[in-house]
Amino acid sequence: MTIFCSHCHRPLQAEMSCLPARAKQAPSAPRPFRSTKSASKARRDQINAELQALRSLLPISAQEKERLSYLHTMALVCLRLRGAQLFPPGLAPPTGPALGTELLSLLPGFLLVLSADSKLVYISENVAQVLGLSVVELLAQGDTVFDILDGRVGEDVHKKLLLAQEEPGREVTFVSEMRTSKAFRLQHGGNRVVAVCGRFVTLRWPPSPSTTAFLALCTPLVQSPTDGEAASQDDIFQSMHLLDMTFIDVTESVTYHLGYHREELVGQSWYSLLHPEDAELAAAQHRAVALGAGAGPAAGTAVLRVLRRDRAWSWLR
Repeated sequence: MTIFCSHCHRPLQAEMSCLPARAKQAPSAPRPFRSTKSASKARRDQINAELQALRSLLPISAQEKERLSYLHTMALVCLRLRGAQLFPPGLAPPTGPALGTELLSLLPGFLLVLSADSKLVYISENVAQVLGLSVVELLAQGDTVFDILDGRVGEDVHKKLLLAQEEPGREVTFVSEMRTSKAFRLQHGGNRVVAVCGRFVTLRWPPSPSTTAFLALCTPLVQSPTDGEAASQDDIFQSMHLLDMTFIDVTESVTYHLGYHREELVGQSWYSLLHPEDAELAAAQHRAVALGAGAGPAAGTAVLRVLRRDRAWSWLR
């Protein structure tokens, strides 16, 4: 039997090929095995030590420090760093903790400070009374104001903040639901509606994004009653309107809320009482109801500013 080469098809006399033979390589020495387990553990121990050091520097109680996770620790550290950048030591006179607590208890809401890029810089401790969440728990939601607000109003809030930034000192107001604790939602049937009123202030000269902050007061609005609660007569008033939103009747309790007597409102337009910034939202709700889109129980709900008889503004839901 003749054997042919698989490459050049010539007959072979032995089991060989016309291809050049490959030089035999000497077997390489096995590489020593190095375990990375000890190195990874050393890195983790170093990170844990650094986080513990950062946690010990936070100006909070020892009990709160013990409950901090790594995420909460880093969130608080970032908040303090942003605050130190905007409010360096010596910029403002120091205030005692007792005085600060006393003043906070007198406020109708909590204080909020944002950087020029909408990052959270400061949240007053009485936020827990409004939202049921401590500062640490609120920071777990995120580090911008949009992380703690209802996402549906994000675009409108962004426009308001840009407007305030372009005109420092101009006061802007927006209303949104803020995230709350689970216990709060179970009790009230949802998140908390809060009116945020503030302005951009230049803290140091020359003005720049790193020296400008948005200072605001966040005031909670009255919650609408849940299904299991009966609405108090002091909490609501009812009105009837023509299709163009002219008052044709209103309950007497309107005097408690707005100061008007029933006879003063009948024949007036609803729009004559609205704040100019809220007229567009009210008109959109009006159109939705007129076209039948507001047939659901929660549809057509809005939070608006209405002019009182004493020329002040009241928030109505």
